[in-house]
Amino acid sequence: MRAFQVSSFDNAPAITIVPDPIAKNGEVVLQIAACGLNFADLLMANGTYQATPEPPFTLGMEVCGTVIAQGPNVTEPAIGTRVAVFGGQGGMAEKGVFPAALCRPVPPEMPSDVAAGFMVAYGTSHLALTRRAGLQKGETLLVLGAAGGVGLTAVEIGKAMGAKVIAVARGADKLAVAKAAGADHLIDSTTDDIKSAVKALGGADVVYDPVGGDAFKSALGACNREARVLVIGFASGQVPPIPANIILVKNISVIGFYWGGYLAFNPAALTQSLGQLLDWYAEGRLKPHISHVLQLDNAHDALELMRSRKSTGKVVVTP
Repeated sequence: MRAFQVSSFDNAPAITIVPDPIAKNGEVVLQIAACGLNFADLLMANGTYQATPEPPFTLGMEVCGTVIAQGPNVTEPAIGTRVAVFGGQGGMAEKGVFPAALCRPVPPEMPSDVAAGFMVAYGTSHLALTRRAGLQKGETLLVLGAAGGVGLTAVEIGKAMGAKVIAVARGADKLAVAKAAGADHLIDSTTDDIKSAVKALGGADVVYDPVGGDAFKSALGACNREARVLVIGFASGQVPPIPANIILVKNISVIGFYWGGYLAFNPAALTQSLGQLLDWYAEGRLKPHISHVLQLDNAHDALELMRSRKSTGKVVVTP
């Protein structure tokens, strides 16, 4: 079968012919229908992601596919079941092997490309805003990178939770996407001063930051007292220093959040979160945005769309 693999961190990933996967104890084989890309895939390709496996490995952290084989001691999900799974790797291929316990049946009304990009982006924003930040109805949520894969879901979920949402993104086209997702106020990071613009709107009670760098500093300066700042990632490539004096004086909490980490120490939190998100989707409260769907042969182009920040929402690769 074909797989988009990292053979070494000195070489670009490439389509490789590899043996069909065989399910071991507790695993299933999926015929992959779609793979949702994440910024972490870019980091993993050059070995800088915190959970990068040793090469060779296949890129693609989350997928939707149909169970075609079961390993020993597996009864569920049954063969023929369409599931979504966060496997951490192995998604950009025609087939993949994944832990059966992590596979979640996909509702019939959810298309495979949507399901493939649903778990990480929506799961990250939902658990971060509910469990970690405790976002309350009527509070002001500031979302940096608001047109990106996770940022856009933060806008949508924040609005669903009753917050006033301020979206920060680059350019009118991306801000239009954030507006369509429910943002109440828009800030163009290419022309506007984030700090002064947010303060003019009353300041931020919760900051959702997948960007880092200078944007983090600006957002911190616009925080209200007892604000909570969610550190989601560093798409800017810069890990910002945290000025402890500002944190102290304004009683601000800076909160780290890594969705994948819950698989190791509290998977039940992920299951509960995903259950609520799927209910919201069924009720029509969530409308996932996919800007590009590309075939596996164009996997390099898919990664470049994220690297160059030309995508909005999710980028999906199909075999």
